[in-house]
Amino acid sequence: MKSDEVIGEFQDIVSEVLIRHRSILDCLSKHQESTARVNRSIIKTVTDCGCISINAGKRQFPQDSTLKDCGKYMDSHVKGKLCEHCREVISEEIGNHLFYMAALCNILNFDLKELFGSEYNRINTLGHFMLS
Repeated sequence: MKSDEVIGEFQDIVSEVLIRHRSILDCLSKHQESTARVNRSIIKTVTDCGCISINAGKRQFPQDSTLKDCGKYMDSHVKGKLCEHCREVISEEIGNHLFYMAALCNILNFDLKELFGSEYNRINTLGHFMLS
């Protein structure tokens, strides 16, 4: 199955199973809660398990580097590798977050496939000038 078909079917099944949180207000609060749960699961991976750590500092790159080259000097600040347990927990939380993202799209009549396509085209067109 192609990824765009999976996205479309995912959005359809979310519409079928979403019962309690069909109100835009409920859905917005659940989406926000899911964002917090993703963040918390990553934080717990660092503070409880310790399979990864975060070592952040000021970003530095050579003055003569081009915008295109800047990516080579950027670091995620994440050290280590997720253990299986933490990977599973974070994956579940991100999946839950995607569920509520699809629910918001359904409530507001957005096609998730079209949003992915539009965003892909925007990124592809702007390239390095997007500055994300």
